Amino acid sequence: MIKGLHHNAYRCRDSEETRRFYEDFLGLPLVHTLKIEQTKTGRSTGTGVLHTFFQLDDGSCLAFFEAPGMPFEFKDQHDFDLHIALEVEPEALDTMFAKGKAEGREIRGVSDHGFIRSIYFRDPNGYVIELAAKVPGRESAMDPRKSHAREILNEWQANKPKQAHAA
Repeated sequence: MIKGLHHNAYRCRDSEETRRFYEDFLGLPLVHTLKIEQTKTGRSTGTGVLHTFFQLDDGSCLAFFEAPGMPFEFKDQHDFDLHIALEVEPEALDTMFAKGKAEGREIRGVSDHGFIRSIYFRDPNGYVIELAAKVPGRESAMDPRKSHAREILNEWQANKPKQAHAA
């Protein structure tokens, strides 16, 4: 029934600043914009909202909403809270690492996760962007018949530490 990802949507501070990162830096073309004055259910958007779409090679998109009249707390995201991982060819890691350094961008990596190698940037909205390259010969890491994903999850559930609650 589900064919794939069409788009993931996030808030952005400024559509042009976001475009410069995703199109100019990462190379994802801006393929669609939609100005929304009123939702399809008749709700006003106040000052208006701009919805932008940046396309990946598989046709899916990362999309953003700039909504100047609607409150939203932008904060730097921790990798464990939210990050967007985009697949690249292995040689792109070194190229993008060098490009990021040359532009003075915050960058981390290269991190070897066994089945992928990754570098990390922060976009202008505070989101962590991971560029991940598959490691040849490690494809079985994503095969549930070989990776034991369900067994590892079940063991985690049975033995995980109690969650800390905010006071």
